[in-house]
Amino acid sequence: MYTFFIYVYSVAVRWLAVAGNPKARQLFGGQKEVWQQSEDKLQPGEQRIWIHCASVGEFEQGRPLMEDIREQYPSYKIVVTFFSPSGYELRKNYAGVDYVFYLPYDTPGNARRFVSRLQPQKVYFIKYEFWRNYLREISRRQIPLYLVSANFRKGQVFFKWYGGWYRRLLKTFTWFFVQNERSRILLAGAGYRNVTVTGDTRFDRVCRMVARTQNLPLVERFVQGKKCVVAGSIWSPDADMLVRYIRAESRRELKWILAPHELHEAQLEQLVQTIVAGGKRAVRYSRLTEPDTAANDVLVIDNIGMLSSLYRYGTAAYIGGGFGKGIHNILEAAVYGIPVLFGPAYKKFQEAVDLSGQGGAFPVQGYDDFSLKLNELLDDPEKSAQAGEIAGAFVASGKGATEKVMRESFQEGR
Repeated sequence: MYTFFIYVYSVAVRWLAVAGNPKARQLFGGQKEVWQQSEDKLQPGEQRIWIHCASVGEFEQGRPLMEDIREQYPSYKIVVTFFSPSGYELRKNYAGVDYVFYLPYDTPGNARRFVSRLQPQKVYFIKYEFWRNYLREISRRQIPLYLVSANFRKGQVFFKWYGGWYRRLLKTFTWFFVQNERSRILLAGAGYRNVTVTGDTRFDRVCRMVARTQNLPLVERFVQGKKCVVAGSIWSPDADMLVRYIRAESRRELKWILAPHELHEAQLEQLVQTIVAGGKRAVRYSRLTEPDTAANDVLVIDNIGMLSSLYRYGTAAYIGGGFGKGIHNILEAAVYGIPVLFGPAYKKFQEAVDLSGQGGAFPVQGYDDFSLKLNELLDDPEKSAQAGEIAGAFVASGKGATEKVMRESFQEGR
């Protein structure tokens, strides 16, 4: 049944690609090209480590691991795979690894063919992605297989009375590197004790990013040392709430940096025009010029790759996604020692739960709640500074997961 579903899914992608869906077209094209690409690029006699990431977020989570393997074991070639078109398209030219490919559809034949072609010495899956045929093929060949920064929850199918089929997939893993004690206990209850609580490699990633933060002179001149709210990875519900606040706010000189998660031309223009219609001055980053830099109230980011460096200019940060499927990475902002706000869909993210419990982050249920909590932070510098200190200390305390994964996964017998 599982493999039948994979075949049906592949047919649906092909149909949507023909119908003009851009993401389906990318996925369909990538699936067609991966076999020729891998045949052309992979060189005989190489020792390879395979790291699989679902999409962009998991890639960033796995990036410290890629960096440390490259530094400590340079003889290995690193292969990264994505299933998501957004992840592949954004990182297909990443210079920190040797090969980047789409992961072929998870059929038994594809799994045998792809694993045989890669012939990896070790395989790391980042956070999740349980592709049955790949996991079984890797395990059948007795290749060490690790799940990194895993975060298990009681409500997941693995731990339901009917979840036996899924629990058996967990047997394929050589070792689990989990984020927290809760995950270890859940796995132990299911009979798995090959577990180490390492924490989350994203903490290492954001701490390294701070050391490499870009200088952004135009942004510095836009902010002018004034209070600034940086809103990252925002979706339409987030933007609607933020714009409502921006248009209503008249008590203070306040700068805003808005970074939409998706960069569609029509939506970017609409966002700017809605702000302008409310009496505020807004400009897209690509159209920012020296003479009018400081004159604007709102800067709309219309490119990919700047966000992690933008948070350094924030008095506070708002992280998008909380009025949809779930919030984006709060650590990229918290690492700069600023308070963080986000919407209600955050409870699946342990770092958000922990940081809000400590007082360094603030979940909001809607506009009124957002307005109240942001005003408190802006009007009370002492409270804002205290929350920021908590946020910064929280991120610093979480470092070290990558070192543990490296030490244990390269340990003899693991």
